[in-house]
Amino acid sequence: MSDSILDLGAQTRIMAQLAETVTDEQLSAPTPCPDYTVRNLLAHVLGLSVAFHAAARKDLGALTDTRPDATVPDLGPDWRERLPKVLDDLADAWRDPAAWTGTTRAGSVDLPGEVAGLVLADELVIHGWDLTRALDRPYAPDPAAIDAAHAFLRLAAEDPSRGGGIFGQIVPVPAEASLLDRAVGLSGRDPGWRP
Repeated sequence: MSDSILDLGAQTRIMAQLAETVTDEQLSAPTPCPDYTVRNLLAHVLGLSVAFHAAARKDLGALTDTRPDATVPDLGPDWRERLPKVLDDLADAWRDPAAWTGTTRAGSVDLPGEVAGLVLADELVIHGWDLTRALDRPYAPDPAAIDAAHAFLRLAAEDPSRGGGIFGQIVPVPAEASLLDRAVGLSGRDPGWRP
C-alpha cells in the first residue's frame, strides 16, 4: 500500500449523482450485467455499499459473509433516500487508514484490507459504467478510482490461478483504448455495449 489511501468520495458522489437521475420508467431497463435491470443494479450497489462499509470497519458477519451472486437483488421503496446516505457512509469508512490494513471480508471472501479497497474501487467504477450505459449517459469516473480499478483488474487477469478475468471472460480491446474501456474489457464487459 502506498503512503496515502485512496479517497473514494469522488467516485461515490458520481454514483449517487447518476442514481439520482434514474426515472421510475428506467428501473426496468437492461444493463450490461445480463441478469440485472437498472433496478437490480442499483440494489446491488446499495448492498455492496453496506457490505463494504462493514468490511472497512472489520465488522464481520452476515453483511460480509453474503456472496454477491446469492440472489438477484431488488430495491426497497426508500432507495432514493438511502443510497446517497449509504454511499457517503461508505466513503467515510474507507477514509480511515485502518480500513486499508489487516484482514477483512467481503462477499464471503477473506482478503487484505488494501485489496478490499481496490475491489470496492472496481465495483464503483464498473457499476457506474454499467449504469451510464443502461441510461445512455456520458461517464467520467474519478481518475484515481479508475486507475485503482484498472490496476486491480489487470493484476487479477494476470493471475494464472484465475484463468483470466475475475468477473467473466475478458473482452479484448485495442491497446490505444481509454483506460476506462480497458478496465471494462478486463471486467468481462464489451465497452461497445448498448441497450
